[in-house]
Order: sequence, then C-alpha cells, then structure tokens
Amino acid sequence: MAGLTTVNPEPSDAEIVAAVCGGDSERFSELVTRYQPRLFATARRYARREDEVQDIVQEIFLKAFSKLSSWRGEAPFEHWLMRLAVRTCYDALREHQKNREHSVSDLTEDESGWLDQFAIAPADSNPGADAAKTLVAKVLEKLSPPARLIITLLEIEDRSVKEIAELTGWSVPLVKVRAFRARAEMKKILQRISQEKYL
Repeated sequence: MAGLTTVNPEPSDAEIVAAVCGGDSERFSELVTRYQPRLFATARRYARREDEVQDIVQEIFLKAFSKLSSWRGEAPFEHWLMRLAVRTCYDALREHQKNREHSVSDLTEDESGWLDQFAIAPADSNPGADAAKTLVAKVLEKLSPPARLIITLLEIEDRSVKEIAELTGWSVPLVKVRAFRARAEMKKILQRISQEKYL
C-alpha cells in the first residue's frame, strides 16, 4: 500500500527507562513530561505553597532518576513512581513539621461560621463550601505526618487500605491502625479549635 505513512506509537515507559539506563539520559525528560502533571497534583495535596510543591516534584524526579535502575518492570512504572512520590511527600511533611510552630485557632469569620453550623446541624452544613475546604486544609496541616498522609490517601484520594499499604510500604494492619489514630487525632484538633473559639 504505497502512500500510507505509519505513525510511530509513543514509546512505552519501559522503552524510555531502558534507554536512560543504557546511557541516553536525555530521554528522562520524556518521563518528566509524561508524569509531571500527575506529580504536581499529588504534591499539592501535601504542600500549600507553590514553591514547596515545586521542590517536592523536583525531589521526586531526582530520586526517580537516581533509582531508575531499581525498577524491575514487575509493576507498571507509574506505580513505582507514585510509591516514590508518596514517600517523598511523607518525608517533606516530616521535615515541614520539624520547622514550624503550631498555632491552632486562626480561623476566618467564614470558617468559624461553618464550624458553628456544623456543630449545630452536621447534615445541613455544605461540605463543598469554601470555608469548609479551607478549614479541612488547616486541620490537615496540624496533623502529624503519618496521620496527614493516611487521611489524604484514604479520604481525599479515596484509596483502599491495600493500595495505601503498597504505596507507603507499610503493612495492611499498620495502615488500619494509623487510619484509626489519624481519625482520632483529627477529631481532637477539631475539638480544640472549637474550644479555643469560645474562650
């Protein structure tokens, strides 16, 4: 069939990794282009400032490049990269916690009003309200790194306990224990915010 041009399919992750590990380090940029949006979306769940998000994503790619030869191809490359991303985000959370002071109630009027509404009638309070979202972000910031990681993966990303175990390297029973503790920790923080509000 003359005149037909064949379109080269996009190279697979495995082909790019093989090329990079074989010495063609320039090809790593293809993986960066392919996975950058996903990694930025993940990092934004753990850091609020854009410069922190950029630092986390850069750190993930640096680690991925240096450990690329450890990917064996048994699971998809994306799974391997996301495990690395979650662990890097966890390290960033721990580092961030070491460097900050905890101040609990710096609520805006809207957040304070939403909290009042939630306390009076939880079923009637709009979970999609901006004040609710901001309050959730503030509560997440006050959680310990393991608790924040678990709540983010379980409640915000809607992942299963088994998936979380695979991403973090923790056992399934440990994930369950940490999820239980994280919810208790979150409840305590919300109670503390409510109490301080009325002092």
